[in-house]
Amino acid sequence: MNRKDSSPLDSQDKPGALPSWAERLLKRIMAPHLREELLGDLQEMFYQRRQQHGSFKARLFYLWEVLLLLHPRLWRREAAVTSPSYLSHLNHYPKPALTTMFQNTFLVAWRKLRRHKSYTLINVLSLSLGMASVILIFTLVKYHLSFDNFHANKDRIYRITTEFHEDKIRLNTGVPSPLGEAFRQDYPVAEKVARVAFLTKRVVTPSPQKRFEEDVAFAEPAFFDIVHLPLVLGSPMGRLQEPHTALITERLAKKYFGEQNAVGQTIRIDDSLVVAVAGVLQDLPRNTDFRSEIYVPFSHLKEHSPGLVEKDWWFSVNKQMQCFIRLKPGVSAAAVNDQVLAAISSSYYDEKMAKFFRFKLQPLADLHFNPKLGGYTEKKNLWAFAFIGFILIVTTCVNFVNLATAQALGRAKEIGIRKVLGSQPRTLFWQFIAETTLLTGFALLLAGTVAYLTLPLVNRLFELELALNPGQDVSLLVFLAVLMLVVIFLAGSYPGLILARFQPIAALKGKLSQKQIGGFSLRKGLVITQFAISQLLIMGTLTIAHQMRYARRADLGFDKEAIVLLPVPDVNKAKSNALGVQFSRVAGVEKVTFCYEAPTSEYSPTTSIQFDARPEAEKFSIILKHGDHQYVPTFGLKIVAGRNLYPADTTREYLLNETAVKALGLTSNQQVLGKQASINGRSGTVVGVVKDFHNKSFHAAIDPLCITTLSENYAMYGIKVNLSSLATSLPQLQKAWDLTFPSAIFTYRFLDEDIARAYQLDTMIQWLIQAFAGIAIFIGCLGLYGLVSFMAVQKTKEIGVRKVLGASLGNILWLFYREFFRLLLLAFIVAAPLAWWLMNDWLNNFVYRIELGSSIFILAIVLTGGIALLTVGYQSLKAALTNPVQSLRSE
Repeated sequence: MNRKDSSPLDSQDKPGALPSWAERLLKRIMAPHLREELLGDLQEMFYQRRQQHGSFKARLFYLWEVLLLLHPRLWRREAAVTSPSYLSHLNHYPKPALTTMFQNTFLVAWRKLRRHKSYTLINVLSLSLGMASVILIFTLVKYHLSFDNFHANKDRIYRITTEFHEDKIRLNTGVPSPLGEAFRQDYPVAEKVARVAFLTKRVVTPSPQKRFEEDVAFAEPAFFDIVHLPLVLGSPMGRLQEPHTALITERLAKKYFGEQNAVGQTIRIDDSLVVAVAGVLQDLPRNTDFRSEIYVPFSHLKEHSPGLVEKDWWFSVNKQMQCFIRLKPGVSAAAVNDQVLAAISSSYYDEKMAKFFRFKLQPLADLHFNPKLGGYTEKKNLWAFAFIGFILIVTTCVNFVNLATAQALGRAKEIGIRKVLGSQPRTLFWQFIAETTLLTGFALLLAGTVAYLTLPLVNRLFELELALNPGQDVSLLVFLAVLMLVVIFLAGSYPGLILARFQPIAALKGKLSQKQIGGFSLRKGLVITQFAISQLLIMGTLTIAHQMRYARRADLGFDKEAIVLLPVPDVNKAKSNALGVQFSRVAGVEKVTFCYEAPTSEYSPTTSIQFDARPEAEKFSIILKHGDHQYVPTFGLKIVAGRNLYPADTTREYLLNETAVKALGLTSNQQVLGKQASINGRSGTVVGVVKDFHNKSFHAAIDPLCITTLSENYAMYGIKVNLSSLATSLPQLQKAWDLTFPSAIFTYRFLDEDIARAYQLDTMIQWLIQAFAGIAIFIGCLGLYGLVSFMAVQKTKEIGVRKVLGASLGNILWLFYREFFRLLLLAFIVAAPLAWWLMNDWLNNFVYRIELGSSIFILAIVLTGGIALLTVGYQSLKAALTNPVQSLRSE
């Protein structure tokens, strides 16, 4: 213990006080550089012995130790002068006063934290959990916000999209194939215009021994002047200028050709198109939506996929056929939308269809954040996660403030003595900030470790490529510094101010009121805040889980179980039909259909319809599903009027769904049977009506839809198998496949997995909110546990008196529970309306949705109550079972 002078309390030589004459003797004979430290230690030991053994014994010990110190080595001598070496010079160089102050401050803080281990542990745990969650959320949000920010002139890059104006507006990422050429020729508002067709999962053969499935893009050369995909090998001037060339990424070059030079090597695409590698692109960054790693000239699209490109066909729009432009400087997107794209509609469609087909520019920055146009997620979801991170930090800081103010009463005497010894409020405030800084520092280190260790799990779970590298990521370093400062001052300021303003006399006499130590009402408010946040997250989790369960269990209108989808690489009709026959003979296979796609899909083409003898096309567009006569029975579709399609492909027949019949203005399904219709420019007869089925996820309404045969568009087998024999059926299917397409890759997927993938983002949101709700509840429990521990200590005497007067165990427990249940109800009143509003807003993203009922809210409060009951239970039971004699003696 260090001090300069004796305390006023010690200066009087009275019974029970320090013998001042002995202290004065020591001051006279003792060397100055030893005086302060030795006197402080003697005084500290004296007070400890007085508490343990009484004043008389303490004074005797003190005198005995004074006698022992009467040694010549302790007499008036200055400190020994050492040799003037460089190191000794450094050791004795006077430290700046500010440095010494900081050292002392943190040393005292460290001792305090070690002394209150449970308090320190609870705070470090809750802070580290909250901060680890926030670090992960920051990494996730930053990753998504960085998508396609690396392109030069990104503010002038746009994708042209299509709007179908019916009774409602439907959006499509694609455009009619001639639009790009018309835009380039007729309207010189863009520096560059390029059409690109993105085809997924094509079979690529770099050598007879190697076959892979890759996404392939057919692009016009100007595409590489619009987006920034630099070449690392090959001539920039020759990018897709020559036919039968290709550009591939470094990753694919190494995958296909190892250490050989990839330029000049040939690859085969879908066993039909042979191209030579003309250049190697730099590997794609993680944060881009352009995921194709093979680019071939657009001119080859007609021979590879003739259905996608028709020179004069303006009435068919496919999502795979896209058009990108880079506007000239000074040209606004609004002007292009209002004048140029409107003029294209007027020029290439009649007056009625010009109102139906409209085109708009979509900024590059919007590609990742517009789910209606194939984007990954909406920005509001990212802001929602950022908000969750914010409330997690608030919950953590609430814990800290709550525990610190509750502990303040225990520190009252310490603060009182410090003030009596001359400490200023400002010093005490910074002392507490130092304690908070130490806690936050430990927590940040632990949080960084937790975040680093859990990041691979997050990446695997959500199929992301997040990275956490503070050494190379300046923004992350800045964020961590800001996070630490915010937590220190958010959590430490208020308790520091409370402690600093204690009245020393009241503190030493133990007469501090609740108001002076922060007020119990304040802690009630903080507990209510924590309960409200926990209940809000629980209600959110329950709502999302109910909606997801509804989507999984709802009747989609078709059979999704045990359906194997098998893409076909070759459109040779004879071979495909022969393979279909072989598949149908496999044991366990119940039905086989050859089609373009399954009933639910995002890639269905949309076209116009002209019904019966009506003079004009309908005001709505219709979805086309191509499949043979087995399409309906294989997928379990229900025919509600008429009959199924005949096996023949030469006779054009149509099946409409119930929504299409209603859109035609007919009141009965029977009225449509036998009528002629022109769909996609082809005339045929409507022979039946199928019951409505969900052709998209529950986010979208059921579209008017037509099922018809068109064998040249078939690219997939749908195979209904018996689940009990699935293990033996699949090898036989592969055997038949290998016999028909020996060089093709046998890849299959299940229809129910495709459907689950449509809800991938919703599932991810559910997982994240569940995880964050669990963390928030755990942090709240830690705070609640610490708070009830302090309450138990404070109520020791009250519990003892009550038990002596006959209070039962239940009465004592109710003393604790009553307060927390009251706070729980108040938190519910705050959280329930907010949760109702937020969850209704989220459910509005679904056309087919659950209704928010009272069960979710009741379950949330029951869960929160149960968790609070368990948390408070141990400490309250322990306090209630304490022997009242011990309780009263302790006071």
